[in-house]
Formats: sequence, C-alpha cells, structure tokens
Amino acid sequence: MKDVRRLDPVWANRGGGAVFAAWERFVQGEDQVPGVRPEVAISWHRCREQYRVDPHLAEAPVAVSEVDHTPEHDVVFAELGFRAASVAHEVGTVGGVVTVTDATGRILAEWGDQATLTRANDANLAPWFCWSECAAGTNGMGTALEAHGPVMIRGAEHWCQAFHNWVCAGIAVRDVVTREPIAVLNISRWRSELPASAGAWLANAVTKTQCLLRRRARDSGAELVAAYAQARARSSTALAAVDTAGKVVIADDTASVLMGVPASTPAVDPTVRWNPGLPELIGAARYASRQAARNPDWVGSTQIFTHLADEPTSITIRPVFLSGHLIGNLVSFGASDGAQAPQPERAAHPQPRRLVATRDNRMVLLRLPEVSFAESDGNDVWLSTDQGRLRAASPGLDKLDDELANAGFLRVHRRYVVNLSRIREIERGRGGELFLVMDDRTDTMVPVSRRNAPAVRRALDI
Repeated sequence: MKDVRRLDPVWANRGGGAVFAAWERFVQGEDQVPGVRPEVAISWHRCREQYRVDPHLAEAPVAVSEVDHTPEHDVVFAELGFRAASVAHEVGTVGGVVTVTDATGRILAEWGDQATLTRANDANLAPWFCWSECAAGTNGMGTALEAHGPVMIRGAEHWCQAFHNWVCAGIAVRDVVTREPIAVLNISRWRSELPASAGAWLANAVTKTQCLLRRRARDSGAELVAAYAQARARSSTALAAVDTAGKVVIADDTASVLMGVPASTPAVDPTVRWNPGLPELIGAARYASRQAARNPDWVGSTQIFTHLADEPTSITIRPVFLSGHLIGNLVSFGASDGAQAPQPERAAHPQPRRLVATRDNRMVLLRLPEVSFAESDGNDVWLSTDQGRLRAASPGLDKLDDELANAGFLRVHRRYVVNLSRIREIERGRGGELFLVMDDRTDTMVPVSRRNAPAVRRALDI
C-alpha cells in the first residue's frame, strides 16, 4: 500500500482531533461542524454537495482538461516558475514540495527535496495530475482557486482522508481585469507544519507577479483609449471601449448614459474601471473574445438591454488587439454590423439544495425558502433570511444569480436577487417605478430597475 494511504493517527489528531471528528460526522451527512474554520467548512460543503468528491479517494486523478493559454498566462507561468524555484530552495532546507498549477488545478511543475517529492508522487502530487476541488476535494491548490486570498489546509481539513498527513498553503494569481484565476503557487509538507515564513514567501511571489500583470493591463487600457479615439473620429454613433471583462474604459456622452458610467473619462488602470451592471454586455464581450481568438477579423452584433430603456438596443462589437493579444472591444450603440451573435445564455448550474452563509466563525446552511433576497454591498453579498442578515459564502451577486436562476429566484436590480415566493406586495412609485415588498421581518422594499421590470411582470404574471 502506498505511503500516502497510511494515516498516522497521532499526526492526524495532533492539535486537530476535533477537526477530524467533525470531518467524520460531515462525511456521514451531518451539517454542524464546530471547531472547523468557516472557509474549510464551506469547501467541505462544496465537495460533498456540489462536486460529490469521494472522501476516501486515495490519489488525485489525471488532468483531463486543458485551458487555452493566452500570452498573459504564459507570462504568469514563467514568472511563477522563477519564484517557485526560489521558494523551493528555501523550503528544501526543511523538506517540502512547491507546485505551480494552471486554472484547472493541473500541476504544471514541482520543486522540492527528493525524499518529499517521492512521497508526493505516491499521492499524484506531481505534474499532469489535477488538484482542483472538484477533482481532489479540499486542498491548498484547489481551494485557492475558489478563494480570493491565501489558503492554508492542515491535516484533517483536507476533504480526502488519504491527504490528512499533509499540510499545504496556496495562493492564486488572478487576472487583474477579469479576476479569473490564472495559476496557483502552493507549498506542501508531509506530517509537519510549514515554516512561519511560508505565507510571506507565497504572498511576495504573487504580489510581484500581480504587479507585472497590472503594468501590462495599464498598457492595454491606454491602447483601448487610443483605439476609441480613432474610431470616434470616424463615426458619430454612440461609442464605448470595454475590456475583456466588460468593464468600461471610456465612453462618449450618449454611451455613458446608456451604460450608467461617467462620460469621456478614461479609466486606464484596471482597478478604477467602471462596471456598467449590464449582464448582456458582459456576455457579449466574452462571446466576442472567444470568436476573436479564432478569427482576429471577426466583428459581431447583438441586442442588449441598457439603462433607462425598456426595449433592447442593437450593438456592434469590434475586438481590439495589442501585439496580437486581445485586450478588449469597441462597442457601438444603435449599430448592427457583422455576424449576428447569439443572445447571451446563462450557464447551466445544478440547482443548489441549500445556500451557504457565515455568521461570526460558523458556517450556516440555509434552505432556499428561508432566504428572502440577496443584496450586494461592494464585494460582499448579504442574505436576508429567517435567521437574520447573513453574509453569503458566494463571492459575488452574479455568481449567486447564476446558481439560483432555476430555483425560483430572479435578478430584479443590479444589487438585488429576490426569492419570488417571498414577495408579499408590489408597490408602484410616483414615477411608475416598481418596488417589491418582501415577506421578511421588516417588510423590506426592494427596488426593481426599469430594465428588469418586464422580467418581473412576466415572472409574477402581472
């Protein structure tokens, strides 16, 4: 039997006996996990309810999917490889393995002392094996892909029992424009704690890589503004430049009103670009990116809802490239040129049986009928529930909206998703605007945006 499958009960229970006991109960179907950190408990919930990972899986599976790597990704992999080799040199003096994975959790390369590398190979902690959460459960690499920050997983906090002898720490490098993960840098040790400096090593390596990406993103933003200026001089149609995430870099007076952003004000830095709150525009930008990757001359058109309009508006999308790399799109409003793009569709998600929230240091599992509505507040999402106001585990309202699209919930405003079965009354304002009176403790009134009003009327048959 491989060493990775021989668990050391002394190590597994050292400082973590309560965690191991909670893991045993959770694996058997219980939901209460006192003594387990919320981020770990939430990961366990994903592994059990969403990904259905076998907690008795003995080794990580072979990676079967591959992400199309952009030049930006290649830059990240090269930079992280350099940083990882430096980290491994220091970690090697205490025994450990340093890995770099891509956005699917597939290990691309590893460094470390030979003894630990040999033991790691027994668990398939090696190149070309997949360590995403959906493949290998809670672990440093996979959980870092799901989290927005550094992740530490110790012993029995791993979802798969075969990995309880390991301690690992991972952190993801994310695209500074789309915020999607690109890669993960991870350190793992066998039956011993990581050195106190491990977190600083990881954070320093990722910070330097992110600085490189921000510099390149600012250059891309400046190029988008230049392309916008050239196009603006040739056409009188309402025009905006958006990045690959659908965020606005610059818009003229008319486009700014349609998108609800400042007019003629460049936002070159990716940290200050404006989110127009138009899901169809974001979907169209992503579709354009896929088409342009196959055909750089592609130009397309579709229709989207804009602010202050009850009917959809035609748009034309023209990709913009810098040194052969797609950096964004020019969007012309009221124009319809090029190939017809399909209307953006929601991604299919399995209907969740419960929503996960946090209260203080505990995970709260909510039945869907317990939730009245969800409200975004910056980067946080808050749930109005029968147990009070709780912070959602989902990192953004768009993701929560996708998950609940077929579960009786509806997006009624850029900041609100409501449970249709918890609407008590509908109130009309003096200007004709709609408000939903929710069936909660305070009869909260949720506003309905003009562009979402037709969908609300259809959903409520009014």
